[in-house]
Amino acid sequence: MIKVFYGDDRKRAKQAIERYLGAEYEIIDCEELTSLDLPTIFRGTTFFADVRKILLRDFTANKTIFEKLPEYLDTKHDIALFETKLDKRSNTYKTLKDKIEFIEFAPQKNQNFSLVFNIYGTAKRDGKKAVEMLRQIEQDEDPIMFFGLLVSSALKDFNLKQGTKEKRALEELSKTDLTLKSTSIQPWLLIESFLLQLSSL
Repeated sequence: MIKVFYGDDRKRAKQAIERYLGAEYEIIDCEELTSLDLPTIFRGTTFFADVRKILLRDFTANKTIFEKLPEYLDTKHDIALFETKLDKRSNTYKTLKDKIEFIEFAPQKNQNFSLVFNIYGTAKRDGKKAVEMLRQIEQDEDPIMFFGLLVSSALKDFNLKQGTKEKRALEELSKTDLTLKSTSIQPWLLIESFLLQLSSL
């Protein structure tokens, strides 16, 4: 059976793929594949299993092989296609949309959206209170996405006032961003540290 998982919410898509394929599966990146590889993937077996579990990444982006997919709908393997983008205008998609399952994972609306922006405003006055607010939503938020919202808030602030404090906030966010990308420190700890500093900048 073939299923296609697509959309920008990679976390939810990955969870759904693992529910479908289980914890252990083969992963194949499809950028360099040719049509000659497809019989081995869709019909080939291994020494360990007659039925394989396979994740194909960016299969539809390789138009040459995507056009061949209708020839392999009879596969006995469990196959998941994981796509960031999917061209629904393509003839291949139109041929397949009623024959295999396409599951979209669009970004979910952030229920804590206003609270995220309030945290930045609070941190400018009271870092400890901002950290308390942050801890209420940490379980529901992705730290990197949250950090992006902090940057948006700081940029909006700077565009309004362009003062020394606003400039320092952007400088500190830039330093925090570099640390996030180059260290194994928990992201939430770095974000909390920034919030605690913000009122004294």
